[in-house]
Amino acid sequence: MQTRIIIDSTADMIPALRARTTVVPLTVTFGDEEFVDGITITHQQFYEKLVETDVLPHTSQATPEAFDRVFRQVKQEGEQAVVITLSAKLSGTYQSACIAAQEYDNIFVVDSGSVTIGAGILAEHALRLCEEGLDAGSITLQLEQVKERIHVIAMLDTLEYLKKGGRISGAAAFAGGLLNLKPVLAVEGGEIKVLGKARGSKQGNNLLVQEIDKAGGVDFAMPVLLGYSGLSDALLHKYIRDSEALWAASRSALNTTIIGSVIGTHAGPGAVAVAFFEK
Repeated sequence: MQTRIIIDSTADMIPALRARTTVVPLTVTFGDEEFVDGITITHQQFYEKLVETDVLPHTSQATPEAFDRVFRQVKQEGEQAVVITLSAKLSGTYQSACIAAQEYDNIFVVDSGSVTIGAGILAEHALRLCEEGLDAGSITLQLEQVKERIHVIAMLDTLEYLKKGGRISGAAAFAGGLLNLKPVLAVEGGEIKVLGKARGSKQGNNLLVQEIDKAGGVDFAMPVLLGYSGLSDALLHKYIRDSEALWAASRSALNTTIIGSVIGTHAGPGAVAVAFFEK
C-alpha cells in the first residue's frame, strides 16, 4: 500500500520536496482580506503585503473539514498517510487533523513539535522513510522518536514586527533599533523562546553558531534546511559565509528556502533560520 506524506502549509521545504507531499493550507488574513496560504497568496506576495501595510496579518488553523477532504481522497485511492503538522502549542491545526483522522484507520497524525523549516525537515525525513519502503505506522513511530532531536534557531533583523504583534513595547523596539539589536530565537518544547540579543548581524551570526554548538552540533546524515524571511536571501548567504566552518562537514549542497507566513508575521523580513537534527 502506497504511503502519502501530508503537511500543513506552514511546513517550509524546497519546492522539489514539497511537490512530493500533499499540502493542507491554513488561511492568512490582512484586515478584511483573507487568503489561502500558498494558493491564493505566495510567500513572496505575503512579504510584499507585509511591508506595504501597517496591518499585522494573522493566520487561522486548518479545519477538520480541510483535512477530511484530503483523507477521503487517500482512502479512495487505497493509500495510507502520515500527517505532519506544526506544533500543537502554536496552532489548533494538529487537533483539527486528529479530529478528522478519527474516522479513518489508514491515517496517522504527528505533531512535529516545531514549525516552518523544522516541520519541513521532519517531512523530508518521512519522505526518505517512504523511499525505504516503510509503512505509515512504522514511519510514524520513527518520526515520534527523532522529532525530539530537531532544533530551529533563528535571528531576526528587526524588532518592528514583534512590537506590532505586542510581543515587546514600542520603547523596547526603539531602543533595540538604536543599538542595532538582533534577537536570536529558538523553538523549544514546541514554543518559540528568545535565547538572547546580539548587537549587529556579525555578532548575531556568531551567536547562531554558538547555539548550534550548544545543541550538540548538526547531524549531516539527516535533513538540514536553512531559511530566510522577506524578498531577499542576501542576509542568509552572509550568515552562511560567516559560519562557513560549521557547514564544512556537509556532504552535499545546503538547501535553502523562504520562510512562510506564520513565522514571517512576527519575524518580519530579514530573518535567517537553521533547522537541523542534533547529533
